[in-house]
Amino acid sequence: MFNSSSVALGNPSKRQAEVLSFVRKYTTKNGYAPSLSEIATALGISAPTAHQHVKVLRKKNLLQAAIEGRRRSAQVYDSSCEIPLLGIIAAGGPIEPIRDPRPIEVPKNMLVQKANYYALKIAGVSMVDDGIFDGDIVIVREQSIIEDGEKAVVYLPDKDAVTLKKVYREKGRFKLVPANHNMQPFYETNIEIQGKVMGVIRNEFQAS
Repeated sequence: MFNSSSVALGNPSKRQAEVLSFVRKYTTKNGYAPSLSEIATALGISAPTAHQHVKVLRKKNLLQAAIEGRRRSAQVYDSSCEIPLLGIIAAGGPIEPIRDPRPIEVPKNMLVQKANYYALKIAGVSMVDDGIFDGDIVIVREQSIIEDGEKAVVYLPDKDAVTLKKVYREKGRFKLVPANHNMQPFYETNIEIQGKVMGVIRNEFQAS
C-alpha cells in the first residue's frame, strides 16, 4: 500500500533533478528564482519543456522549498495559460490530423498577444535533427506567411493532408525539407501555411 505523503512528494527524474539543482543554486546566489528562459538556457532545453519540468516539480512538492519566500518566484512560476491540443500531425509524411481537442498548459512568456496558438502531437521522425521527436508536442502560432527555412504546419490541398516541415520557396514551387539527414525533401506547387512552430514540449510529460 502506498503512503499518500510519499506519493505526493515523489522522486524527480534525472532532468527534473537538474532543474531543481539549478533553481536552488540560482536562488541562493541571487535571492530570487530564475525565469523559465534562464532555466531553459542553462540546461539546453526549450522554454515550454522547462515550464513542464517546473510544473511537475511543483506537483511533487519538490520546488516550493527551493523558492519559498523569494521575491520573483510567483511571477516566474505561476505565469501560464492553456491552448488547445488539436490532434496529431506527421513529421515523417503527410497524414490527416486526428482531432482531439483538449487544453495544454504553456508559459505565457512564449505567447505574443493578439495571436492565436494551438498544439499538435508529433507522429514520425523526420524532424529529429531539430530536436522534435515522435510523441513530442509542438506549439504553433497561426499565421499564413513564414520566412524561408522556418518550420511550419503545412496543408497540402491536393492530398488533403497536413505535415510539419521546413519550407523554402523555389522557382514557382515549394520545397518541403525534413530535419533528418536520412530523409529527402519533396516539392509541392500548391500549399497553405497554417502556422509557425514556436516551441516543443517533450513526450516525457505526456503522462504527467
